[in-house]
Amino acid sequence: MSVEPVEEAERGGMPLVTTLAAAATYFSIAPGVRLNVRSGPGMGYPIVKVLPEGSRVLIHCQTPGTTVTGPYGTTNIWDNIASGQYVSDSYVNTGSDGYIRPRCG
Repeated sequence: MSVEPVEEAERGGMPLVTTLAAAATYFSIAPGVRLNVRSGPGMGYPIVKVLPEGSRVLIHCQTPGTTVTGPYGTTNIWDNIASGQYVSDSYVNTGSDGYIRPRCG
């Protein structure tokens, strides 16, 4: 059995490669805010870490939880930023008052 080389598709001399990292959109947290990250979608969940001022987050999915008022309004939407890590959407500049990602399963 022989293996033939495969030519990469190119556009403008660059290989056409799409990765999750290239397609990822990060969102800024409110200026001047150190944001608590909780283990679940609500104020009653323990804080697992604190994001420093100027942080940006990748939102994997969103889910309803405790209603929170922050710099970007009042909402019950919580953003899942990693396994077991949630932040209130009222502190994340998504440019929307509603869901921008699929609901968490």
